[in-house]
Amino acid sequence: MMSDDYFREGRFAGLAYWGLGQMMKGAGMAAIFVFSVGLILWAIYGVSLLLPDESKQAPDPNTWSNLFVIEKTVQV
Repeated sequence: MMSDDYFREGRFAGLAYWGLGQMMKGAGMAAIFVFSVGLILWAIYGVSLLLPDESKQAPDPNTWSNLFVIEKTVQV
């Protein structure tokens, strides 16, 4: 018959394993989040490849962006 004292874990080791487990859980959740953001961006890029070229050459529909554009006039 085997005794139950084969694997004995002290209080410090138990706390260290718990802390390590929490950090690994957080790292896994962060990895899932980063992967999902990358997947969404990849999907948006894939949809943009399906658009015609004329849509990429259209003027910017945002009128506020024209306020921040500095245009240089070159006289020849």
